[in-house]
Amino acid sequence: MIQVTTIGIELEDYLKKYCITINQFAEISGVNSGTISSIIKGIRPTSILQLDRITEGMGLEKGSFYDLYVDECFNHPKLNWRRLRPLIYRCAELDKLDCIERVLGMMMDNISYGDVLFDTAEDLFKQGKREAAGLLYEGVAESEKYQHSERLAICRYRLFNIALGDDQDANLQAAVQFETFVDRLDEVDQLDALKDLANTYSSLRRWDKVEKVAKEMGHKASIQYKHRYDDIKKNKVLKDPTMPLFAYILYSHLLCSAVFDERKEYDKALQYVSLYSEFSWVREKSEEAQQIMCRFKDWAQANTYLYRLMKGDMEVLPEYVSYIGQRKDEILPALFKILQAAITYQFNVDDILTCFEHEIDVYREQQGIIIGNYNIRVIEDRYTYFMSELAEYHLSKGKYDTGIKYLLESMESAVRITSEDCFIRCVSLFEQYRHIASFESQRDYEGLMRRRNEKKHGVIVAGFE
Repeated sequence: MIQVTTIGIELEDYLKKYCITINQFAEISGVNSGTISSIIKGIRPTSILQLDRITEGMGLEKGSFYDLYVDECFNHPKLNWRRLRPLIYRCAELDKLDCIERVLGMMMDNISYGDVLFDTAEDLFKQGKREAAGLLYEGVAESEKYQHSERLAICRYRLFNIALGDDQDANLQAAVQFETFVDRLDEVDQLDALKDLANTYSSLRRWDKVEKVAKEMGHKASIQYKHRYDDIKKNKVLKDPTMPLFAYILYSHLLCSAVFDERKEYDKALQYVSLYSEFSWVREKSEEAQQIMCRFKDWAQANTYLYRLMKGDMEVLPEYVSYIGQRKDEILPALFKILQAAITYQFNVDDILTCFEHEIDVYREQQGIIIGNYNIRVIEDRYTYFMSELAEYHLSKGKYDTGIKYLLESMESAVRITSEDCFIRCVSLFEQYRHIASFESQRDYEGLMRRRNEKKHGVIVAGFE
């Protein structure tokens, strides 16, 4: 007969091995000697705090006995959530996700635990323990997958946010999976969900999706705005969204202007600029509201310069360059568009690139260091396309070594964030100039091709060849 080990047996064997008495170990661990004796005899379950002290007293790695603790919790005739909850929190702290998965696998047989698991997931999510929270959200979502519930939609919303990272293919999959759950959310939460979806599709350059989601967000926000300020009879008081309602309407117009910019329909883009630069209808008078309106007014000014430039109006270029020079965060996105215009209309911007050479170098050095939120994903994507645009500009001016260097940087970044569209564009551009590329550049190019193919087929590859 195989003897099943327990925490008590492990502790008793340790004391015998090192000839330590219970009283001596009580002093070492800080756990009462009577409690230790009860644990060894198996007549009293231990708490997580006591278990951590015992583990530390034995000189073992934190969490070494958590698997045994799980077994003991579930071998008990009645599950004790007061014991399991601290275990989940401690596992989240120690990143012992496999232990949380075991707990979930045993608990989800009983759907009555859905409430406490969901509340715990929400708490862990707020604490930034996103992976651990994700496991709990997955468990709750699986148990409620056949229910048309708001809680299921919240789980899917959280899982969408948790899934977003530096892999653009994975981001697209996460967005598509979540989109069908938006309408199940509370009507106010829908606005933030649509904003997050639109931002994600924007970083993925899925402009048809951006337009659809942005317009839906603007429509829903307009209805809620009318309900809040114009309806004489209000059926209920809406909870406050994360930003003032009017901001979602303005942001919808901003996103749509970006869509028509990408489609090269600059007159339509300018029409949307006029919509997010006019605030006479806005009822909010708070300091926050004033700051938001100032921000949109600033964006409207920048994008008016931009869309005029993209239409071929070169006279606006000095004003635009002066404008972005005073706004550090706008420099690289603006240079990207200036390069596009320079390539399209065949004019020289070498002096502008020289003026912002330091900012470009800093931008290049920061790539791949931090990932995991929307802003960084957008920066990574912009960087990848910016370097390809910079490469094309230099190649068009006959600066082949510089152009190919930037082209390879764009390809490397495209592999890192799985930007297939940009990678294909870079390949097409490189092949046009392969005959003048150095042996080293061709070697690096072939190495990137292999890395991209291996990553695409699930092979983990490290380093730059």
